[in-house]
Amino acid sequence: MSRRRGTDGPDGLVVVDKEAGWTSHDVVAKLRGVLRQRRTGHAGTLDPSATGVLLVGVGRVTRLMRYLQDTSKVYKGTLLLGATTTTLDADGDITATFDMASVAPNDVVAAATSLTGDILQIPPMVSAVKIGGERLYEAARRGEEIERPPRPVRVERFDLEVGEQPGEWRFEVTCSSGTYVRSLVDDLGRSLGGGAHMTGLRRLSVGVFTIADAHRLGEIVAATDPNDPAASPMLLSPAAAMRGLASIEVLDAQVELLATGRRIDDPRSSRGSGPVAVLGPGGALVAVCEPKGTAELAPAVVMVAR
Repeated sequence: MSRRRGTDGPDGLVVVDKEAGWTSHDVVAKLRGVLRQRRTGHAGTLDPSATGVLLVGVGRVTRLMRYLQDTSKVYKGTLLLGATTTTLDADGDITATFDMASVAPNDVVAAATSLTGDILQIPPMVSAVKIGGERLYEAARRGEEIERPPRPVRVERFDLEVGEQPGEWRFEVTCSSGTYVRSLVDDLGRSLGGGAHMTGLRRLSVGVFTIADAHRLGEIVAATDPNDPAASPMLLSPAAAMRGLASIEVLDAQVELLATGRRIDDPRSSRGSGPVAVLGPGGALVAVCEPKGTAELAPAVVMVAR
């Protein structure tokens, strides 16, 4: 973790293992109080019934959350063939039932395979996507159905195996940011000539951060000294938060340039197009830069003051 003189609390990243019953907003609000930091936000919403990895940025790291948001995710869960619901999961009311007892396991696996790669997906009505300035879930609460344009997503894998109950399947999905797993399950059921809904979901990873890195809220609270929240062992430094990016180390002269918003030479022999974490002589995160031209890096988010 790190702390800068004059800020109202610590800076860092907390990898939470969210438990069922908590909204993502609830988790952020809880950590805001525990860490005594007003500037707190998360990357990648999890529904209240879902569990698993939720990344919460604290202090200046909230400015870096877009680099964590736009990463691939891995989920595991369960689905049930034979019924659709209003929310596409077990929390909603059943809208239709289907006799799918004759659907062969090979057909289910083949249907899942057809939903991998670059696909177009229609966001569910219970999502936070905005249409006409209003979030879809707000219209859904009024019982309205709004036409939603399909959005491109990528599903790297959609693996299935037979579950314990009739019609139940266990799945694992690796997908791009913006993919709705419940919609993927709904599409699977429809492609088999019937319907399906999700009955459980756990997020195993967001980018490079996995469930092995995550801690439940109770553990975070117990490990955090209210008199010195910046010293919490659960709070990763800004540099650690950006460990999934390509990185370089620079000297004080380059730190000074970045602190004043100026570009620096890109020292990498093999230059990519993505963002770069720039570390100072002590290993602290100076800035996240983006390549400009063929040999320069321009600061996108500066983490040091002049």
